[in-house]
Amino acid sequence: MRKFQILFFSLALVSLTTACENEKTVFIKKNVAFVTAQTDKMLTSVGKPDGKNYPRTMNDDGSLAVSSKYDWTPGFFPGSLWYLYELTGDHKWKDVAEQWTNSLESLKTFTKHHDLGFMMYCSYGNAQRLDPKPGSEAILVESANSLSTRFSESTGVIKSWNYRKAWNDTVEWFYPVIIDNMMNLEMLFYASKVSGDKKYYDIAVKHSESTLKNHFRDDFTTYHVVNYDTITGEVLNRATCQGFSDNSMWSRGQAWAIYGFTMVYRETKDPRFLDAAVKATDIYLKDLPEDLVPLWDFNVGEPGYQPEEKSYAVQFQEKCKDASAAAIVCSALFELSEYANKETYIDCAVKMLHSLASPAYRAPLGENANFLLMHSVGSIPHQAEIEKPLVYADYYFLEALVRYKNLKK
Repeated sequence: MRKFQILFFSLALVSLTTACENEKTVFIKKNVAFVTAQTDKMLTSVGKPDGKNYPRTMNDDGSLAVSSKYDWTPGFFPGSLWYLYELTGDHKWKDVAEQWTNSLESLKTFTKHHDLGFMMYCSYGNAQRLDPKPGSEAILVESANSLSTRFSESTGVIKSWNYRKAWNDTVEWFYPVIIDNMMNLEMLFYASKVSGDKKYYDIAVKHSESTLKNHFRDDFTTYHVVNYDTITGEVLNRATCQGFSDNSMWSRGQAWAIYGFTMVYRETKDPRFLDAAVKATDIYLKDLPEDLVPLWDFNVGEPGYQPEEKSYAVQFQEKCKDASAAAIVCSALFELSEYANKETYIDCAVKMLHSLASPAYRAPLGENANFLLMHSVGSIPHQAEIEKPLVYADYYFLEALVRYKNLKK
């Protein structure tokens, strides 16, 4: 009798496991089918890369809005194509991914802003991971060297933007560093490993240490912009550029912190960075709405949070969602769950991915200028890309789909 019971429960467990696997497999297959069909339409719409036609967002009339390769976003579309190749194994996607990636090669010497990691590692980094070539490796090392020219020993950080003013139009930023910059460090870690030159690793770690010290508030929400004195390296002020107010939690900025410090922990195994990633995650997850897709800023319209007068957020205080922030965090949680040993992070990531793939956020086929996700926000303060698709939302959605597929659960 006991043997029969054991056999019964074993069969039941196998059946339950198979059902779960089948549900996951069906979910992935359905999304991959949609993504391939939608991306086919995008490729037809955009044509071949010409240096100035990289998909970015959607115009108000519903047409595709593109950027030049010197913007901060051109690496995301080739990166998405590499993820499609990884998801399907179809060499068609590999071929087109190579074409779009190779069109960015000249950026390896670009030094005018900090986003070279987004531009080159999302493209060439994925190319090298999935189809290793000595040429790609050399291009990434040279790109890392170019990014490193923006590092200052006195500040201990990579300069994000060049000179600009804060929204009050009086505070000047001579050495502004944004939380987004954490995302560009992965290319430095890579370059150090393949070149044997520790300087890239050291710059990435120093930038992470300075960001940990200066970008986090006591509750582990993040400031968007920290402005440094170029000579002494002291922090002059902390503010926002794309968030609701200087003291608010801008959703995508918090997402960059979560993802960035997760990645830095992977590369360093320094527990300080894991602790930062976990604390930044927990405060982010604490007040999410039921569908797990945040408002573009957690503190929109709340007492005690006030935009500067030149920010469009002064007059526009609608509570728009930001699918791009959700996609970034979703992808990060699949990795962070392993390091933090938190099963709840995996459960949350899966729910986020299902939410993003639902009709509430995933676009109908042939609509949304052929981007995958709807309802993202670029920058409300700049009155730009409000309730629009964004190429980087699609990129991190696809990365999350890859990570879910590879999840041993």
